[in-house]
Amino acid sequence: MSTTQVLPTAALGNAGVEVGIQGYGAMGISEFYGDSDLVESRRTLDRALELGVTLFDTADVYGSGHNEEFLGEFVRANRENVVLATKFGIVRKADDPAYRGADNSPGYIRQAVDASLARLGIEAIDLYYMHRKQPGVPVEDTVGVLADLVRQGKIRQIGLSEVTGPELRAAHAVYPIAAVQSEWSLFSRDVENSVVPAAAELGITFVPYSPLGRGFLTGSAAAVEGLPDTDVRKNMPRWSGDNAARNTELLAPLRTIATARGLTPAQVALAWVHSRATAHHLPVVPIPGTRSSTRVAENIAAATVTLTAEELAALEPIAAQVTGNRYADMSFTQAGRE
Repeated sequence: MSTTQVLPTAALGNAGVEVGIQGYGAMGISEFYGDSDLVESRRTLDRALELGVTLFDTADVYGSGHNEEFLGEFVRANRENVVLATKFGIVRKADDPAYRGADNSPGYIRQAVDASLARLGIEAIDLYYMHRKQPGVPVEDTVGVLADLVRQGKIRQIGLSEVTGPELRAAHAVYPIAAVQSEWSLFSRDVENSVVPAAAELGITFVPYSPLGRGFLTGSAAAVEGLPDTDVRKNMPRWSGDNAARNTELLAPLRTIATARGLTPAQVALAWVHSRATAHHLPVVPIPGTRSSTRVAENIAAATVTLTAEELAALEPIAAQVTGNRYADMSFTQAGRE
């Protein structure tokens, strides 16, 4: 299948790989946001590729392997046009659904990459992320193991998720890091303190996850109330009680710009994330997730929207006024270690 390229491209690291400037995050297909229509989800993947998305993002922990298995068929059918990113490092317990830990041990990494390759049904992973840093394990040691996997041909490029600026520099000194992935949106700008400057200096691509604030920035009233018990946002501080009410008020300038420009609030929010590439002088490839083929087209259209200086100024104060942390437990995030 050939793509109808409508997206500009950006470098993914320094290895000569180019990807569409907007990617796709597949996590929600398997869990966390309620039930999925898998037929429509596959249609969404196909539509994203047709419109120029080439970076598709998953992880072994999403659906405890289901997400990789689901994407595997799509990736194999379009292997020449897809850059596949997956991750290791977050561990769960079958008898404790709420548990999340981190494992960066060499044995675990080698086991995890083989399991991911088997689920995906491919010979090599294009971009392999350390999903979370395990406390007490030097990132240099983890990258050393990943460099071995590159030499073995099991992975092609190395990525890190939720690391600090100093951790990124230390990792890159061991082996070139292609991409760093962390939350970055109008609601979450803590990465601009140290990680973004380090990535810009080192020529590392930044891949923002949750660029729509897990749906909050879409401006839909349904996003802050009536969530099912299976929705992970029920346990996130920004979505709870008074925090949700106050954060909803912060969307006013987003709505104003959207109305004036004939856009949706989501498109304005994504356009802001894309504007960070110019603001910080580095490649930025956000990976919004959706299970709707219509919505994915809407998201992709935002990648080529340019906000004016006045519009950017109106959006600038939002992040500093957001109430509530990104997660109830911030210990596994870069912000929790800075």
